Amino acid sequence: MALYEAILELGSIEECCAFFDDLCTVGELRAMEQRFDVATLLDDGLVYTEILEKTGASSATISRVNRIFSFGTGGFRAMIERRKQKKQ
Repeated sequence: MALYEAILELGSIEECCAFFDDLCTVGELRAMEQRFDVATLLDDGLVYTEILEKTGASSATISRVNRIFSFGTGGFRAMIERRKQKKQ
């Protein structure tokens, strides 16, 4: 729980980037960023081939994210909706 509480305390994009750069490897960060991009594109209604072209994600990654996006705890969907509302 301490990790999640620490994340909630981050006060800026710069602080967030610095924290995750220290916490994760470059590969781990890229994988998380790619999964979030895939979830956003799935929410936009894009199909696997379009997502593959835009992100370079493998079909296995796209399929995994689609399963999580559809049957997970709702974290992806909640964050995507929150970001959409902020943009409006």
